Amino acid sequence: MDNTHYITSDVISIDDVNQIINQGKLIALSDEVKLNIQKCRDYLDHKMLDNETPIYGINTGFGSLYNVKISNENLSKLQENLVKSHACGIGNEVPQEIVKLMLFLKIQSLSYGYSGIQLQTVERLIDFYNHNILPIIYEMGSLGASGDLAPLAHLSLPLLGEGEVYFNGNKVDSSEVLKHFNWNPIVLKSKEGLALLNGTQFMSAYGVFSLIKISKLSYFADLIAAISLEGFDGRLEPFNELIHMVRPHKGQINTAKRVKEFLEDSQIMAHPKKHVQDPYSFRCIPQVHGASKDVFDYATKVFKTEINSVTDNPNIFVESDLIISGGNFHGQPLALTLDFLGIAVAELGSISERRTYQLISGLRDLPPFLVSNPGLNSGFMIPQYTAASIVSQNKQLATPASIDSIVSSNGQEDHVSMGANAATKCLKIVENLERILAIELMNASQAIEFRRPLQSSNFIEMFLKSFREEVPLVSEDRILHYDIEKAIEFLQSFQIDDFE
Repeated sequence: MDNTHYITSDVISIDDVNQIINQGKLIALSDEVKLNIQKCRDYLDHKMLDNETPIYGINTGFGSLYNVKISNENLSKLQENLVKSHACGIGNEVPQEIVKLMLFLKIQSLSYGYSGIQLQTVERLIDFYNHNILPIIYEMGSLGASGDLAPLAHLSLPLLGEGEVYFNGNKVDSSEVLKHFNWNPIVLKSKEGLALLNGTQFMSAYGVFSLIKISKLSYFADLIAAISLEGFDGRLEPFNELIHMVRPHKGQINTAKRVKEFLEDSQIMAHPKKHVQDPYSFRCIPQVHGASKDVFDYATKVFKTEINSVTDNPNIFVESDLIISGGNFHGQPLALTLDFLGIAVAELGSISERRTYQLISGLRDLPPFLVSNPGLNSGFMIPQYTAASIVSQNKQLATPASIDSIVSSNGQEDHVSMGANAATKCLKIVENLERILAIELMNASQAIEFRRPLQSSNFIEMFLKSFREEVPLVSEDRILHYDIEKAIEFLQSFQIDDFE
């Protein structure tokens, strides 16, 4: 079946995840994965038959209640209580695209056979994914330490017929969806609640979603910067490969190469220049954009490792006959990376706004605020204000979350990552970058018109022609809010196959 992705033990990349989601593929477990899941569950069932030794979270309480022994007849109730009691999320609903990613990543993590989950539990999660039954999850509530407990509890509630989901575009009780498909609620066995709730799939889904968006926006940052460079009558020499070969950071080299390719055969760029140097926001595009690209590469490696990992607790090692309680649920690798990622994205927005500012400043034969008859017309005066406001918000959002920690669970969980907060604000920074770039594109495309009759490269002229079909040239003042919204939608309409 071409439209089915089979989950195996093979390493999966963020690009693979993107393709599976974008192509609307169904998912299924390979025979290998089914065997691994069942083998682990059988081992645990056998282990618990006559076991009197306390094993954390399997026959004990949770968190600081780890020393409370639970009788064998209450093990199922223990797991059900765990899911219900931990569903304490609050705030805005998590976007449905990210919920779907959470489902996929939770299934992936459970598939390795170290979690003691029932096969039918994983297959029910797959049913949810394939039928687009998306649990309602809330943005706030996770400390990113014992995994994403509250969000993953909300993800798991529908297995029990509890909580709410989106189905066929409507918000409905999970119990109604189970009736619709004639499904019985899952009866959780020992360890299953922990397997479902311990994990980093909230942080991971936000990170993967952000990185997919960043790949596209990084491309647009380079393209729009190239248009701004031409609109400002800037110089091409700072993009010469000789400069970058003597400071060979990968992102820097790739940015310079890409911008040069965008500007190939441009009449505007070939036109003699009056100025010897450009401001840093133009001259240092390779260095600034490139540094962010290097962060994106690093973050991609971290998240690729994470989505191919087992992040619940305890872990069950059948071959070694060991059940080991550890800390793979701790979100520190992701929290630090998400903070770093947010800073790198914020910097792309910061330098973009500076180029916008230069373009409206009445320099290099451009009219003030990029409009004819300035004074009567304010032109592009206020979109720069808007960009500046968003850039300032990004600076505030880029303050690291991972430097904070609050003791929880009566001191048992005495260091937490705050990775969930890092994840949600990182996505806000990414969405803000899209807005900032849309405003720069409006300014850059307007500036290019004052370089006529000279032409840009064929590629840029085609791009600008498409843009003009959505956002016409501003000849006199109009309500630019609508233009900004259309510019954002224009960028969103593109699919960029440039994920690295």
